[in-house]
Amino acid sequence: MSVLRLAIPSPLRQCFDYLPPAGVDLQQLEPGVRLRVPFGPREVIGYLVAVVPLSQCDIPKAKLKAAVAVLEQTSLLPASLFQLCLWAARYYHHPIGEVIPAAFPVELRKGKAVREPGEPAWRLSTEGKGLPEGALARSPKQAQAIALLQCQPFASNNVLRQAGISSTIMSALAGKKLVEQYLHSSQPEPFGGACGLALTNEQEAAVKGISAAKPGFSCHLLEGITGSGKTEVYLQLIDQCLRQGKQALVLIPEIGLTPQTEGRFRERFGDRLVVLHSGLGDATRSLAWNRARSGHTGIVLGTRSAIFVPLAQPGLIIVDEEHDGAYKQQDGFRYHARDVAVKRGQLEGLTVVLGSATPSLESLRNALEQRYGHYRLNNRAGGGELPALRAFDIRKVPLQSGFSENLLEAVTQTLERGHQVLLFLNKRGYAASLRCHQCGWIAECHQCDARLTIRRRQKTLRCHHCGYGEPVPESCPQCSHPKLLGVGLGTEQVEEFLQGRFPGAPIFRVDSDTVGGRDGMAQLADKVNRGDPCILVGTQMLTKGHHFPQVALVAVLDADGALFSADFRGEERMAQLLTQVAGRAGRAQVVGRVIVQTRYPDHPRVQALLTQSYHQQARDMLAQRGSSGLPPLGQLVILHAEAPRQELAEEFLTKLRNSQRRNSPADVQLVGPLPSPMQRRAGQYRFQLLISSRSRAATDRVVRSLADVAKRMNSARTLRWFIDVDPQDVS
Repeated sequence: MSVLRLAIPSPLRQCFDYLPPAGVDLQQLEPGVRLRVPFGPREVIGYLVAVVPLSQCDIPKAKLKAAVAVLEQTSLLPASLFQLCLWAARYYHHPIGEVIPAAFPVELRKGKAVREPGEPAWRLSTEGKGLPEGALARSPKQAQAIALLQCQPFASNNVLRQAGISSTIMSALAGKKLVEQYLHSSQPEPFGGACGLALTNEQEAAVKGISAAKPGFSCHLLEGITGSGKTEVYLQLIDQCLRQGKQALVLIPEIGLTPQTEGRFRERFGDRLVVLHSGLGDATRSLAWNRARSGHTGIVLGTRSAIFVPLAQPGLIIVDEEHDGAYKQQDGFRYHARDVAVKRGQLEGLTVVLGSATPSLESLRNALEQRYGHYRLNNRAGGGELPALRAFDIRKVPLQSGFSENLLEAVTQTLERGHQVLLFLNKRGYAASLRCHQCGWIAECHQCDARLTIRRRQKTLRCHHCGYGEPVPESCPQCSHPKLLGVGLGTEQVEEFLQGRFPGAPIFRVDSDTVGGRDGMAQLADKVNRGDPCILVGTQMLTKGHHFPQVALVAVLDADGALFSADFRGEERMAQLLTQVAGRAGRAQVVGRVIVQTRYPDHPRVQALLTQSYHQQARDMLAQRGSSGLPPLGQLVILHAEAPRQELAEEFLTKLRNSQRRNSPADVQLVGPLPSPMQRRAGQYRFQLLISSRSRAATDRVVRSLADVAKRMNSARTLRWFIDVDPQDVS
């Protein structure tokens, strides 16, 4: 007698055993198949991990529940992708029942059937084919749609949109029974090649070097300065991949980049592309997922979660802007898509390309130690020059909403020359906090150890950590004094100031409060790229690989916020961020310059930014990490605990640490429990236990032991605890 060992979507760190449904041939079941099973008072979708003998089951047969139904005999996931899920659950110490579902779209997680691979399309109905000429003379758009379908057997929604025919028009024709919608499915035609741009010598060396790698797994770091043409290298590698009849998976860090990147890919490869990201509807995502799984598309372009999409003929994985923190999931299943991509490449024998102007220290170390191929693009494509950098010392200098008079003069000159200005400030809202001028009261969040940010247009105070909000008070709640002052600077205040100072120039604010949806950034880019003089002011959303050819001046209003970060990655992130934002200037034939306002012009990091390339800075930071054993020269894991009372979280971690006093290897350090940098967040008190070592194997053993102890502790039920492997943020 055999039983089914299933992964059930739950935070419990174990699999669950079930009896098979009657009449099911267990020898035909593959790991990864979905089953509908009872779990507590409800039915859920479980995933087969293994078929095991009853003798290996800890529960007597009489107490085992039977699965309700097997939803498919053959797994929807390739064996290599299922193994990737098992590896990710082990490596990130996360419940397997929450890892495997990450490889499925929402519809399939709910137990729905697989959507047939195909694309929604329209065709003429029988009545539509017999429609007399001129019958729709009063409806020109409807007549245009009918004429289009008379010239070709079908038309996709994309084709109709390009022709200016909306879904409303097609719905009206469907109501008249002149057209019908169906799922058009056809095997993709063999790829015949696309016309690529002429490559520079550096680009050509990268393409040839990556293409010449031995068959099987290889990983390559493409380190190219901003504007050096990394995307063209990607496109030509994808071209070769498609010619071989294989598929390419391309990851980008943000939804906002999708329309821009998708446009370039469709221009080169047409409809051999599907897009996957969290902004899509469930049906669209499910359809795109199955087109990739069945081989009906050659290219998958997606954000972080797309790393788990199944491919019929995988050949290439590209991770663009591989340094970007958006690739690390910050809640639930805390995986890093870049690292999972490398592991997937190993399991499936693929070529993996990691690209960035400011590579992570992890990737750079692997390249310098020759575990990765390493290709550098040191010159801008098209002959453009990197902008000149200059620091403005703003000590003892009067500022107007963060602007020195010298910076305002530089903005004026740039606009008068007909060019564009980009101003960077990584703080949204109007002001960082609200303070009483009389008694010193400060508006603070009731649920977090954080100050409330002023949102002037909405007349509210908002916490950017938990989302709590309240109206701006008319007087001080503590002393009733009417004079309340905004302290600190935000993008909303900068925008308001610029509108008064430069009334004739269009001002575009770019932050998460103003740019909504996947098309928001694309619409903004269309306006800016018309080339008219304007001013862009925004947060790090502006640094994410956007191409603004007419930007001649980039200014960092306040570079000091990142100089004194408590996070050991703070210097690395500052160097990456400022290098990326500086790279927005002078990307075409426009001569660019970058101004950095700072009160610490002699600080080593500011001097490094002004005098060294990012590559030089990164190598210096690697040397510093080596002396301390911090990542990437060692591994760090954080075990977090959150509870409504401070002592619960602290005692829980203390007991965990004490459990390892005799078992912990000498080369593994346990530090804590320590309060998190923001100790209270969303009403929960947060503590951390830090586990570090130069040996990943030793760290893994200790973390696994801690997790085993934690799940057996009764106090674990009164709080929330989780493990963050390779954390990107220690806050």
